[in-house]
Parts: sequence; C-alpha cells; structure tokens
Amino acid sequence: MRFFLSLLLFFSFFTSWSQPVQPLAPRTRRTSVISQEGETLTLQEAISAALEKSYQVRIFRSQEQIARTDFKTAKASFFPNVTGNLTNNSNLQNLRQEFLDGLRPPQNLYGVTNRNTQIGVGVNWTVFNGFGNFITYDRLGEVVKISEVNTRANIEATVADVATGYYDVIRQLQQLVSLRQALDISRDRLELARANYEVGTRSRVDFLSAQVDYNADSSALVTQQQNVRNAKVLLNTLIVRDPATEFAIRDTIIVRTDISLDQLRESLTNNNPLLIAASLNRRVADLNVRLARSQRLPVVNLVGGYNFTAIDNQGGFGVRSARNDALQYGIQASIPIFTGFNQRRLVANAQTNALITEYQESDQRLQLQQALEQTYSQYRNSLILVNLELESFKIANENVEIAFERYRVGNSTAVEFRDVQRNAVAAETRLINAEYNTKLAEIELLRLSSQILQQTK
Repeated sequence: MRFFLSLLLFFSFFTSWSQPVQPLAPRTRRTSVISQEGETLTLQEAISAALEKSYQVRIFRSQEQIARTDFKTAKASFFPNVTGNLTNNSNLQNLRQEFLDGLRPPQNLYGVTNRNTQIGVGVNWTVFNGFGNFITYDRLGEVVKISEVNTRANIEATVADVATGYYDVIRQLQQLVSLRQALDISRDRLELARANYEVGTRSRVDFLSAQVDYNADSSALVTQQQNVRNAKVLLNTLIVRDPATEFAIRDTIIVRTDISLDQLRESLTNNNPLLIAASLNRRVADLNVRLARSQRLPVVNLVGGYNFTAIDNQGGFGVRSARNDALQYGIQASIPIFTGFNQRRLVANAQTNALITEYQESDQRLQLQQALEQTYSQYRNSLILVNLELESFKIANENVEIAFERYRVGNSTAVEFRDVQRNAVAAETRLINAEYNTKLAEIELLRLSSQILQQTK
C-alpha cells in the first residue's frame, strides 16, 4: 500500500513539475520598433532650416550689412562736400521819425516791411589730411572682412549645435529601443515566473521579484520617453520652429575613422574664422596707429562758394533795394603745433592696442591648437571605446539569451538572471554613448578646422 501511495505521489509531482515546461518554446529576441509621429527630418534639412531662420545668424548678417554700408559711404571722404544755404529775414515795423536837420518833416509809417534774403552754395574739399581718408577707407574694409568671418563663425557654430542636437535625438531613441528590449525580456520573465508560480514549481517571492523588475524597467522606459521628448524640443528650438512639432528620425550614428590630424591642423591655421578675425583685428589696430599719426600732419582744404543777397527796405532810410552776388574761393591749411601732448598720448595708446591685438592673436592660435589636440585625442579614444563596447555588447546579448534559457529550466536564480540583464542594458548604453561621444568629437574637429559646412552628414 505504501509502495503504491509513494508511486502515486511521485507521478503526481513529476507531472506537476514538468507541466509548464512543455508548452514554452525557447524565447526569441524581439525587434523593438519605436513609432514616431510627423514627417521624417534629415540632418541636412535641419541645418538648412536653422541657417535660414536662426535669429543669431540674422543678427550677424545684419551687422555685416551695416559694415558694408559704412565701407561704401567711406568713399565720400575723397569727394568735396557741397552745402546749400538759404536765409530769409523779414521785419514788420512801425516808424515814427523826426530828423535833426529839420529839412524833412516828421515821418510816421505803419506796417513797413523790411526783407533780407540770402542764397548760397558752399564747397569744402579736403585735399590732404595726412592720408587719414585713405587709412579710414582701408580700416572700414578690414571691418567688413571681420564681420564676414564673424558671420561664418556663427554659421559654423549653428551647424555644430544642430548636428549635436540631431544626433542626441538619435542617441535617446536608441536608448529607448534598448530599454524597450529590456522590458520585453522582463515581460517574458514575468510570464514565466507567473506560470511557474501558478503550478507551484517556483515561489511567490520569485514571481513578485519578476513583477518588481518589470515595473522598474517600465519606469525607466517612461523616463527615457521624456528624454526623447526633451531632445526633440531642443532640436525644434535650434531650427527655429514650434518646440511641440512632431517629427521622425530614421538615421543612425555612423562615426568616421578617416579624419587626419595633419589636415585638421592645416585647415585650422588657414580657415578657422576666429583665427582669421584675430589677424584682421591686429590689422585694424595697425591702421589705427597710422590714423593717430596722420593727425600730426597738415590739413589742407579747398573752399569755394557762391552767395546771392536780395534786400528790400521800405523803412525810408539806408539802401532801399539791392541785389548782390559774390563768388568765393580759397585755400585753407592748418597744422597742429602743440596740443598739450594729447596727440602723443593717442599714438601711444594706439600702439599699445596694436600690441594687445598681437597678443590676442597668439593666444587665440594657442587656444585653438590646444582644443584641436584635446578633441582629436578624445576622438581617437572614443573610437577605441566604440570597438570595445561593441564587443562587450555582443557578448552581453549572447549572455542574456543563455541566462534566460538557464533561468527558464531552473538552472539559475532570478538574481543571477537580473544581473546578466542589467549588464546587457549597461553594455548597450555604453556603446550608444561611445558612438555619440565620438560623433561629438568629430563635429567639434570639423568646426575647429572650418570644414563642418562641407563635411557634415
């Protein structure tokens, strides 16, 4: 009797233990797809929109237009100044006059009008002012060049910001896909734990742990969805449109491995707008020195004019009416002899400013070279990290599949599987960040070398 009872219990236990295993097929990895609303936005479309609508770019272009206008009007200093003058004075008088000689009777006049009209044209032509007009003209030409390179620097910075924001959206989307896949694994584990708990092969603690981990992954997914939304809002702001605009991005982060440091150094030296602006500022400072020295030289002006005067006097004394015209011409020359050493002070200050701009150019060159070397080193290290993290990512994913099968058949605990799952998510996160950081370094290298407009993809 005990034998049959024992045999019955054995078969009952064996049946209950093996029941959940039979219907469960090996877990297949799901390909998570993130649905996005709106039209697909490419990087080139984002850059074009930013350059067309950016307020900062518009401001710099407007300042450039002001400099061009000043440069065009500077030609006026080579031509004479012509002014026209009109003066018309009228008086309405009441006169009561008695004459000393007694020969004329007293005179009483009411409403007498006296009018004096002058019309003239004046010409003043500065024929020499120590070549100050030539120096000023050259200086304004350099200011135009400075405004042009400042505009280009702002455009390149705008492109870099847009590219950074664009690839950040891609990074956040990739992270969202990674967390969605992790949630799929946690869902499979939860379903398995629930089935095992219901048939009594695993404890309630295992089922509750699976539920807690699933909730934690769901919370992480919700947080990452907000990160994606924030990244898209920032990109919308960069391209100057409604921050709430929905759009889709289908691109991936593809890092370049063919960037040459020697080419970057050469391009930075020849093309970087900040370095060019520093050189132009030094040129302007040298012209300011020459302009200050020119004020020590004589100033020669040719002057001329024509005046017409009409007099209409009804007062009864003096000239009753007259029409006069006169042509004037001459030459004026002046030279500063003593100005209380003020001119010497102006020249000395201009020379000091020229020396400052020379220091600033050297410092700007050194700072840009430092940034280039550091960014390139970061770029190379990031490439190494991408390769390492890619290998770790492949191993971690394979380890998840193995760990899930071991957990499914009861050869590993929930804690062990959860550690493997966390390692896989962390490995993919490190890979995504490594690719993103490499792309950021690439963008910065292209900006520093002023190649970003031609090579941003």
